[in-house]
Amino acid sequence: MKYLIRIVLALLVTTQASANPTAFSLVPSAPNLNAKAYLLIDYHSDQVLAESNADARIEPASLTKMMTAYATFYELKSGTIKMEDTAKVSLNAWKTAQGTSTMFLRERQEVGIKDLLYGLIIQSGNDASIVLAEHIAGSEEAFSSLMNEHARMLGMTGTNFVNATGLPNKDHYTTARDLATLAKAIIRDFPEHYHIHGIKKFSFNGIDQYNRNNLLWRDRFVDGLKTGHTDSAGYCLVASAVRKNMRLISVVTGTSNENARAIESQKLLRYGYRFFSTYHIYDADTELYKMRVWKGSKEEVPLGINQPLYVTIPRGQYKKLKASLDVNKDIEAPVTKGGQYGSVNVTLAGNQLLQRPLVALEDISEGSIWEQTKDGVMQMFQ
Repeated sequence: MKYLIRIVLALLVTTQASANPTAFSLVPSAPNLNAKAYLLIDYHSDQVLAESNADARIEPASLTKMMTAYATFYELKSGTIKMEDTAKVSLNAWKTAQGTSTMFLRERQEVGIKDLLYGLIIQSGNDASIVLAEHIAGSEEAFSSLMNEHARMLGMTGTNFVNATGLPNKDHYTTARDLATLAKAIIRDFPEHYHIHGIKKFSFNGIDQYNRNNLLWRDRFVDGLKTGHTDSAGYCLVASAVRKNMRLISVVTGTSNENARAIESQKLLRYGYRFFSTYHIYDADTELYKMRVWKGSKEEVPLGINQPLYVTIPRGQYKKLKASLDVNKDIEAPVTKGGQYGSVNVTLAGNQLLQRPLVALEDISEGSIWEQTKDGVMQMFQ
């Protein structure tokens, strides 16, 4: 039987929002949106602030291109392709894009990867999507398999891709929650490329085109991500905004027009910033407690968390926030760095808010025969 020791911790809080921790504010219900599905999360804490039908299967339309971009960023980071490389526009890429969203590529044209990424993200070019897919994987079908592998690794369990563009297909689907997961991954994993999502205009082949995310003009805090539209999917928008270091991600799908998707997205973002604050509680790999180790080469092991800990709570509730540790009473060597030896618990007004594994921050090997024998005797009298 595993015995635990409860330890109350001091909160090492850094505010991530423009909140007054001593003020009190009431939190109304989240707004009801004219959309098929929507979700609002805090980027740092991953806490859901508003949702409706977030796990329902939806058609992603050009939101698909978020994954096309993610997979391309991954190849750039891996070194398999470079921004300076060029790719040839195939007949398939040129033909498929006719009458749809396009960056106006010409068949057999050699285009730089950087221009293709800009055309993909800013202009939502279906031709750019297919050229990138064929350049990276040989065919759009093979690239779709790659997209699904990335989705699996990111935990997007409600998603399946069959193309790189988002053109309608009954086997091409996702969920609002999965799209939020993907948006977070783009920001987290590829900060060097994320800024492209906030560029308002891109010119190619002598044609100026503007980013379809009109929140970039309406809200100075919004810096991305992507729009989507087909007749069957409706008008969709995944947006992210950062205000005083508090980043929110909103997903709105199935609205009636371009203006509606912007208005409904802004409702979510305003709600999040008006009524919630995010706090940075503890850093990763920072010692929170030292615990006795029996039969080891050292007598104590530092314990902490392996990821930064953030919480998002209603504004004015800071004083009701408490943290504690549940630590295994008997820790015996060998101790493995990263091994779990308890949990970090955060409560708000006495209710469990979140729990994270409490892990060893270093390895501790078994002690000598003398140390093991001595500690074995001491344990008998504990």
